[in-house]
Amino acid sequence: MLHGASSVVPEYVETINRFGGRLDDAVGISEEQLRKAAGSAVCKINIDSDGRLAMTAVIRKIFAENPTEFDPRKYLGPARDALIQMVKHKNENVLGSAGKA
Repeated sequence: MLHGASSVVPEYVETINRFGGRLDDAVGISEEQLRKAAGSAVCKINIDSDGRLAMTAVIRKIFAENPTEFDPRKYLGPARDALIQMVKHKNENVLGSAGKA
């Protein structure tokens, strides 16, 4: 099991910081290193922080651009979509786990 294996995608960190967040020193594991780990004997790779960053980036952006927004459907739906896209990317392009469930 590989803990702490999120890539901490720079685009998410930049978006969060641009819209009021404070993740100045956030760094993660490169996708190339994760590909190597997935190809070895590592059977579980935790990427939870990447999911939280993806969702937080979208929610912060929506709140900053629409400060009167309070309907969870208007920000949780897009945040969920960003999470799904991130997971698809990781499964298909990094971890090699697409289609193996």
